[in-house]
Amino acid sequence: MKTTAYKIIIVTLIALCSRLAGYSQQYPDSLIKYLGIAAKNNPEVLQKFNEYEAALQRIPQAGSLSDPELSLGVFLKPMELVNGNQAADIRLMQMFPWFGVLRNAKDEMSLMAKAKFEIFRDAKLQVFYDVQRTWYELYKVRKDISISEKNIEILKVIERLALVRFKSASLENQGTSSQSSATSSVSTATTGTGTSGMQTMGGGQTNTGSAGMNQGSSMQPGTMGSSAGNFGLSDIYRIQIESGDLENNIALLRNQQNSIMAEFNTFLNRPVTSPVFTYENITSDSIEFALTAVPDSMLANNPMLGMLDFEKQSLESRGKMVSRMGYPMLGLGINYSVIGKNAMSVSSMNGKDMIMPMAVLTLPVYRKKYTAMQKEAQLLKSAASENWQATANSLQSEYYQAVLLYEDSKRRVKLYENQFRLASKSLDLMLKNFSASSSALTDVLRVRQQTLDYELKQVEAVADLNTAIAWLRRLGDLETNIN
Repeated sequence: MKTTAYKIIIVTLIALCSRLAGYSQQYPDSLIKYLGIAAKNNPEVLQKFNEYEAALQRIPQAGSLSDPELSLGVFLKPMELVNGNQAADIRLMQMFPWFGVLRNAKDEMSLMAKAKFEIFRDAKLQVFYDVQRTWYELYKVRKDISISEKNIEILKVIERLALVRFKSASLENQGTSSQSSATSSVSTATTGTGTSGMQTMGGGQTNTGSAGMNQGSSMQPGTMGSSAGNFGLSDIYRIQIESGDLENNIALLRNQQNSIMAEFNTFLNRPVTSPVFTYENITSDSIEFALTAVPDSMLANNPMLGMLDFEKQSLESRGKMVSRMGYPMLGLGINYSVIGKNAMSVSSMNGKDMIMPMAVLTLPVYRKKYTAMQKEAQLLKSAASENWQATANSLQSEYYQAVLLYEDSKRRVKLYENQFRLASKSLDLMLKNFSASSSALTDVLRVRQQTLDYELKQVEAVADLNTAIAWLRRLGDLETNIN
């Protein structure tokens, strides 16, 4: 049992190390290397493995006989017998349980050790999944920071363009205002000359009309310049507000990054502030197995179901053991009496020690405890069967959740890849139009936000897809193949 378990562990480590050799040179701190570190250093995995080794040590304990009993009696004053004086009495006794008790006890402990090994396997698979899940979460946060920083740079470009538009509008408004003032002066002089002959008949009325016209002409350019200036300033303020929101989001993401890094490093059992390497970009992981094959592999290979199977088998062995414990135990021994010579005796046996074989038989007449032990084993076996079914149902539910995440992520990867490409082209066109003063700032900011959202959603979709594949591998105990 122990040799087989070690062979399984060695084969697993060799397969893992063969993958590490191919990736360690290309990526000094790749995800596959982190999985190897977690397998060696994770305290929960090491705990389960030590518990498994401890369970192996119970096998020889359960299959061994009870210790023999040795009793020694010494007479302070030799007891006078017919054939001499008895000085001491030595007795050695060994008890033997009924046939099959030790064998079934050994089988029970052996199956319990196998159940412990399945728990160790489950802990290792769970740690592998947790390492991949947190690594992809860290990747998403870092990409979110990178994309936000890039968008701040885009906002700075838009701000510079808006500032240029604002200055250009201000210069145009000043030129228009000067030209309008000159035109107003010429109009006033011309009107005064042309109406001098008419001042006697209707001068008051004509002057009033001319003043009203001049007043309207002098006020209109000033109003337009003020409106254009305020509009340009509001554009710049809006851009600065957007930049401030992005900077605040980046600060929040950096704190979240530190939290995820701390959780990740705990799985590797190293300082929480240790640096964690992530790729600049990751590709969608490939699924090399059919989704319909996962449920069958899950029921056959899932370590939790295997653990419950071994536990149920061990309880069957316990039931057989306790049923045989209700039979008598046989004890075989020998009694040795030390006898000294008696001066008054003339018997030929005078002074000869005596050896007496002995046999002991227990009488298990109190049947309630044995009946209760058998009933306990049967109830525990039924509980293990129900636990197996409940665990299988839970795994089936997890499987469909993982498939849902996989299918949804796969669809989103294709969707957001196309949406991001179209939004990027649209943003480039909007920036060119904005620099040419033919697009409104609202449209530019809206398209920029769409581009940001689609890029982030694309990153999240790829990370969710890889997480879903890791989840399916964990449920079916399938081989980890990380690109």
